[in-house]
Amino acid sequence: MSFFEAHKKMIDEAIEAARSRAFWSPFSEIPSRRIYGDSAPDDGEAAFLKLLNRPFEIDQPTTGEMVGDENALYGTPLGIQYPAPDIDGIITASQTAGTAWANVPFKERIGILVEALVRLNHRSFEIGHAVMHTTGQAFAMAFQAGGPHAQDRGLEAVIYAHEELSRIPAPITWEKPQGKRPPQIVHKAFHARPKGIALVIGCNTFPTWNSYPGLFASLATGNSVIVKPHPRAILPLAITVEVLREVLAEAAIDPNVVTLAVDTTDSPITETLVSHPAIGIIDFTGSSAFGNRIEQEACRGVRTYTEKSGVNNILIDSSDDVKGMANNLALSLSLYSGQMCTTPQNIFIPEGGIQTDQGHITFDDAVRQITEAVSTLLADDQRAMGILGAIVNADVRKRVEDSQNDPGVALMARPIVNPATGKICSYTPTCCVLEASDTAVYGQEQFGPLFYIIRTRDTDHALELIEKLVREKGAMTFGAYSTDEAILRKTEATALQGGVSLSCNLTSSLMVNQAAAFSDFHGTGANPAANASLTDAAFIAGRFNIVEIRHDNS
Repeated sequence: MSFFEAHKKMIDEAIEAARSRAFWSPFSEIPSRRIYGDSAPDDGEAAFLKLLNRPFEIDQPTTGEMVGDENALYGTPLGIQYPAPDIDGIITASQTAGTAWANVPFKERIGILVEALVRLNHRSFEIGHAVMHTTGQAFAMAFQAGGPHAQDRGLEAVIYAHEELSRIPAPITWEKPQGKRPPQIVHKAFHARPKGIALVIGCNTFPTWNSYPGLFASLATGNSVIVKPHPRAILPLAITVEVLREVLAEAAIDPNVVTLAVDTTDSPITETLVSHPAIGIIDFTGSSAFGNRIEQEACRGVRTYTEKSGVNNILIDSSDDVKGMANNLALSLSLYSGQMCTTPQNIFIPEGGIQTDQGHITFDDAVRQITEAVSTLLADDQRAMGILGAIVNADVRKRVEDSQNDPGVALMARPIVNPATGKICSYTPTCCVLEASDTAVYGQEQFGPLFYIIRTRDTDHALELIEKLVREKGAMTFGAYSTDEAILRKTEATALQGGVSLSCNLTSSLMVNQAAAFSDFHGTGANPAANASLTDAAFIAGRFNIVEIRHDNS
């Protein structure tokens, strides 16, 4: 039985879910022994520990050197060394493997990729530990985002590829009547031609979640892929490449369809790969500075998909559950120390205060409710560590430390110490109150546990500021609180005009940060924060061209 037939039920259910956008997931987000097996958590941790302080072997073209200098954010040095890629050798191997891969029937490719995702799901505990230690996410989040949620996004991309490729007609015999003369008869065949080698550039914070959509979309559409992890978070993607190569080999396909290109912060290879003429697709998540550089490659025909810096905003006009609002915002602002591309940064509140279920409250009262909710949520250090995780790099740490001297600080950061190491692993969020004119501060992404509450003349003024920020700086998310239907309609118009997804009146467990595969689109591609959306048809269709071949049989 082929992999496609073995997974036909899952594939059919995924197709229906992608069409209906209703809740569906084949991979449980709960790290439960009952779901994954009684020994799964222990086996996963043991598998992770077994990888430490030894070479990670991959049989692909290398220079013969071993490299690796990953994060050790919870005090456990990984000590893993990876084969340094021979770039010319990898490019050649990828081209050779890609030529054969493009000729594999697309349903066979789909089946292979679904099989790989299922096997990755079985290794979710191992991957969870790899994500935790290299990114600083707390384990529960690392398991979910690094494992099942990433796998969902990968499967979603595969299914969208299935749908796009299914639309390509089968070969036909075309007949055009010509009156008394014999008809014109032409045999026509339509072929999906991959763009070439796809380069996936991983990020430090969400190495699998952000990489799987591009990785699996390119593979499903017949492109070979070079995976270039962030040098501080290699292991989660190295495991991914290992699993993909294993399944490819079992299917009697050259495993160099997927290769791993590891570098270090001191000796980067990204620019060399980006500018290589054999690269036809680039997927990138990271800074706007390099993201803009990536997008320049489109000028020479490279298809680019980027997610870059942005400034996410919250509008508070009024609320019928101010406590629920404050608690929801507190978790959104705190989760993973604000190191998510979807974390809100700016909260706009009218200077005259807001109407709530507690009556009218002043601007200062609203600030106090939000900051107290953050303080209460993180009052216990052990609980705080489970929510905040660890700060991913020194730049974020310095930004937080420097902000303690900024004017308008309404909530000071408190250091959270990891008891296992005795060192500071994170800080509780800092809040600064600013005026609308302080755009030099709040008008830039301030990545990390730092947010601003901005005083505006009124709600219309806030919407003007938000629309300008989204248009000029970009945003992945936008949240709004109002009990006024007219205000909500204005807010929706602002979101549509700016091209940013909007969430209204979140007061329960759903956060503005969250996006569910097969239902929510992550990003819109309509503002500077990202030029693509996960996952829509445009994310897939640009990865191949349709080439027609005709034979005249008149």
